[in-house]
Amino acid sequence: MAPQRRTTRAPVPATCSRRRGLLFAPDGDCKSPARGGGNNTENLRMTGLHTLRCGYKSLRQLGWLLALALSLPLLAAPAPKAKQLRAGAATSNLTPAIGGGIIGGFHPIPSTHIHDELHARCLVLDNGEARVAIVVCDLLGASREVYDEARRLVTAETGLPGASLFMSSTHTHSATSALGTNRFRINTPLDDYQQFVARRIADGVRRAINNLAPARIGWATGNEPRHVFNRRWFLKPGTMPVNPFGSTNDLVKMNPARASKDLDRPAGPTDPEVVLVSVQSPEGRPIAVLANYSLHYVGGVGNGHISADYYGMFCDRLQQLLGADRQRPAFVAMLANGTSGNINNIDFTKPAERMASYEKMRVVADDVAAVAFKALQGVKHHDWVPLGGQLRELELGTRRPTPEQISRAREVLGRPRTLPRPATLEEIYAERTLGMAEYPARLAIPIQALRVGDVGITGIPCETFVETGLELKARNPFKPSFTHSIANGYYGYLPTPEHHRLGGYETWLGTNRLEEQASTKIVTALLEMLGSLKGK
Repeated sequence: MAPQRRTTRAPVPATCSRRRGLLFAPDGDCKSPARGGGNNTENLRMTGLHTLRCGYKSLRQLGWLLALALSLPLLAAPAPKAKQLRAGAATSNLTPAIGGGIIGGFHPIPSTHIHDELHARCLVLDNGEARVAIVVCDLLGASREVYDEARRLVTAETGLPGASLFMSSTHTHSATSALGTNRFRINTPLDDYQQFVARRIADGVRRAINNLAPARIGWATGNEPRHVFNRRWFLKPGTMPVNPFGSTNDLVKMNPARASKDLDRPAGPTDPEVVLVSVQSPEGRPIAVLANYSLHYVGGVGNGHISADYYGMFCDRLQQLLGADRQRPAFVAMLANGTSGNINNIDFTKPAERMASYEKMRVVADDVAAVAFKALQGVKHHDWVPLGGQLRELELGTRRPTPEQISRAREVLGRPRTLPRPATLEEIYAERTLGMAEYPARLAIPIQALRVGDVGITGIPCETFVETGLELKARNPFKPSFTHSIANGYYGYLPTPEHHRLGGYETWLGTNRLEEQASTKIVTALLEMLGSLKGK
């Protein structure tokens, strides 16, 4: 009987072990079975099977390791950080020394009291990609040279680009002038108060930058029609008075007698809209509110009093309504003058009311603040918004006196004065006529546009008519939008071409300095700038 063949089953190598459901060799290699006695063919077969098994497991192990390696960067990388707006606000005191001339009428008077302080109210916004600063000054106006110096200081000290610094004046008529002694000369050295204003604007912007903190921003609109009236009126035939140039060719009169039988109708519309930009902390603490309303000013101050007019009272009242008194950092409210070159708060169809000093101011300020506060309750705030700014030099022609006007002006000023007295309106405009004769024939004026989220803001260095503001709102690619008048400089009134044909105070040579088509050219340029900002 043939001997029984002894068959040996190849064992799993002792060096292989199970880890986490996979076969691994402790030294990292899958070992072949030990070769002992027995049939070499069988050993070879078993060795091949083991090699295939270990190879399969090694490939599976390699796939898992590769997947793990590819996933590690995803597991280790932090989630993208959400964009966060930052904002800071501050005020800087602009109150002049007592004794300076209060400008706002035809005859400046010396200041004797400080009823309330004047400020540069500053707001800085930073979205991580761009930074803009908005400054509203409690001034009648400031020359371009003042704002240029403030811009130079801010850029040198903070690095903020000049196109991102937006400055304007409220047009209070109870403040010392920052316009200089001669409005018809350009590039003149700054006087002491002008230097002070430029320095304080720069200080305010720096303080606002120091206050930058995470913020949210939103916008809203309201309406307050009770305090805006067009101040240019058509009069009944044959009732137009002689103007300072000896003519009765004007078709409208600025500020006619109230409740007069000579009144016909107003010569234009109004804009009652109150536009608001609200800035608050992520927790809802008010940081700043920028408001815009198209009202020239209110007036009714005490004799010789320095005052920010209703603009300052509005800011104080809104702060109270928001419960933001005595915050640290301080809450800053800002009310900019919109397009109010032909708008005031006088209802010419009614007789004048007898009111105490500051009483009318308080009524207007409280009413506008109440509208603003109500609108702010519905604001949707955003953690981040796009920001951008453009500043452009727009070259325009200027008004030129005719030889006949120059001759008449010299004749008026050559008349003898028998007694000391204030200059007459005729004499004032004779001096302005000669001033315009020396004025440059062409000027490059600064115009500006800002984007703050969905809000479009424009700046014009003139007392801009309401029709221009309404046109910009209607054609603006941003909603809402508004214009700051008297921004980045001062170049007189800016009537539309249609109003130039009607005549009246705002169109008179010297009151108006820029060419008759200036408003049209400014609107065209600003819309181009806004379109560019919208596309970014």
